[in-house]
Amino acid sequence: MNSELRQDLVSGDWIVIAPARAKRPEKLKTEKRVRAPVKNCPFEDLQKSGHHPPKLSYDNVVVVENKYPAFDHINICAELDKRGPYSIMSGIGHHDMVITRDHHKNFSKLSKKIANLVFKAFTDYYKLLANDYCLAYVAIFHNWGAKAGASIYHPHYQIISLPIVPPDVEHSYEGSFDYYKKHKKCVHCVMVDFEKKEKKRVVYENKSAVVLAPFVSREPFELRIFSKKHLPYFEDTPQEIMSDIVDALQKALCRIENRLADPDYNFFIHTSPLKDKKKYSHYHWHIEILPKTNISAGFELSTGVEINAVDPDEAAKILK
Repeated sequence: MNSELRQDLVSGDWIVIAPARAKRPEKLKTEKRVRAPVKNCPFEDLQKSGHHPPKLSYDNVVVVENKYPAFDHINICAELDKRGPYSIMSGIGHHDMVITRDHHKNFSKLSKKIANLVFKAFTDYYKLLANDYCLAYVAIFHNWGAKAGASIYHPHYQIISLPIVPPDVEHSYEGSFDYYKKHKKCVHCVMVDFEKKEKKRVVYENKSAVVLAPFVSREPFELRIFSKKHLPYFEDTPQEIMSDIVDALQKALCRIENRLADPDYNFFIHTSPLKDKKKYSHYHWHIEILPKTNISAGFELSTGVEINAVDPDEAAKILK
């Protein structure tokens, strides 16, 4: 296959699929994971490390405040201000973590029960944060491995709430709304329906959820998880559907680990904002998984156009 430019249906961004680039030396190789010892891990004894008491607690799953927060909570709202020509705003929000008990079990290795409890913690805490009228968006994400930004080996998941809607998420809303205005359809539902008919890029599916290698993949082996039912709001997802989404996420991560030599990765949730909920009924919340198998270089950084050396069709074949 020759190189091909593809335009994202939602953002309008262009990416390049260039399979010939995968033939370069050392391409897509990963380093063996270093298993950090339990001794001195700050998440083994939460009281000793100052993470006690937890904000929420379940069976082997807790929500605690991050000791080194990117956003601090105080009882006032952040206000837009100016510094010369620049817009500024105080970093007022929340920065918390969901921590599981087992030092070596990342999300793919958790029992079904504990994996669902992690998402229950996400949902329950999300609903608590939604009561804070100063907040605009809640970001939920997981960094696994140093290349993905994890400074501690022990599996943990982060919840950052902030007073603005992040630009990448805002672009996703705008693009999906533009598509809805033109076609009266959810753009993500259209993509899911097309991929299920084509069957080339479906990596896994169950009753309620589907895992896709996106036709317009920014990174090699990028995956996205959608509910088959149109759901704009993560926090309103019925438990039966959420359990299937959790199952799909675990299956997807297992395949990435087993078939790509256990790379570092990020996964994150994109959902509708906290305010003006009726405004975002066109949106379809989902999970994105980005394995760290590629480094953006001069072309990507200077143009904003990502070069992906792995055809999503081939990625799906490898991960099925």
